[in-house]
Amino acid sequence: MTIQFAPEAIEQWPIERLRPYAKNAKTHAPDQVARIAASMAEFSWTVPVLVSAEGEVIAGHGRILAAGELGLANVPVIVLEHLSEAQRRAYRIADNKLTELGGWDDSLLSDELQALSADGFDLSLTGLDEAELDRLLGELGENTGVIAGEDEVPEPPAEPVTRPGDLWVLGRHRLLCGDATVASDVERLLAGTVPHLMVTDPPYGVEYDPTWRNEVGVSTASRTGKVANDHRADWREAWALFPGDVAYVWHAGVHASTVADSLVAAGFGIRSQIIWAKPRLVLSRGHYHWQHEPAWYAVRDGATGHWQGARDLTTIWEIGSADQGEDDATVHGTQKPVECMRRPILNNSATGAAVYEPFSGSGTTIIAAETTGRACFAMELDPRYCDVAVERWQRFTGRQAVRQ
Repeated sequence: MTIQFAPEAIEQWPIERLRPYAKNAKTHAPDQVARIAASMAEFSWTVPVLVSAEGEVIAGHGRILAAGELGLANVPVIVLEHLSEAQRRAYRIADNKLTELGGWDDSLLSDELQALSADGFDLSLTGLDEAELDRLLGELGENTGVIAGEDEVPEPPAEPVTRPGDLWVLGRHRLLCGDATVASDVERLLAGTVPHLMVTDPPYGVEYDPTWRNEVGVSTASRTGKVANDHRADWREAWALFPGDVAYVWHAGVHASTVADSLVAAGFGIRSQIIWAKPRLVLSRGHYHWQHEPAWYAVRDGATGHWQGARDLTTIWEIGSADQGEDDATVHGTQKPVECMRRPILNNSATGAAVYEPFSGSGTTIIAAETTGRACFAMELDPRYCDVAVERWQRFTGRQAVRQ
């Protein structure tokens, strides 16, 4: 059998020289044309239009429409002079139909999407719609509820494996043992990615050390030892290094004004204060025992909130405690249930988006990103809690993290 190859020469023709085939059975909806145009803008023009010597289009009608959307004057073409009229008509059908006969390996496709997401790539440019991305990346949706094991946290090791400066890759997520107030550390973590959303639970002036509870016999706390940097509440140096527009910052109620002032100083405007209504009180030395915890919802001045949530949500979030099975035992001082971090992610980011967490702690935001098909870029100063976050993610996903 002899197969005749198409000409190697690619010519540039004025778009007006091309004539769409009047009986082209392949339709192109405006949304598809917009996606083709976005793809061409990102990847350049990779597949020439196939035409007859007279300029009648054989294949590439959608690309021509996209070229018009982009305002292009010339298009690359290959002239197929060796085809008869009947062959041209048949090829128009075959060119479109044969690609539809192929299938997808969803497992491999999901791996590719996760890798692209970890690189901060805009997954909408793959041509997959939001529903397909949700399915392939495992988005749960706001009302799906807690996933078994998502709030389980390993004990911090006595001798950590992680060393300062270590970078861990956890699937599509990145975790750096570094300082969120140091520009070079943030640049290394993000590696060119610009996440528009920050969801964080920083150490905030609680001077947390559960040993006093053990000593007075209130109850036994399972994890003792102070959290690094928990003597402060103003983290404006960290906020200033965040390149995005939207921030959710959990904080202690007594430090609300300090945290708000630090966000404003970094160029953010306070939009709302979210209240996590806990199912039970937290024992303290105070006259009143705390049974709630607030978070500031802030948007950079002049920016939008990238809102993805419903329009009937309120500022009161009734969410069970992450440690509710431990009889008041505590984790990383004030560990949040994953749902506290998942709701901001679902409300203010799209599937495949990057989320920044400058104070990772035990890795709660990483798990929230894992369950919603986002990529978390997390920083943690304490090597012990880097180990906790890595082990937690490995247990939850059944996969292995890689230290670079």
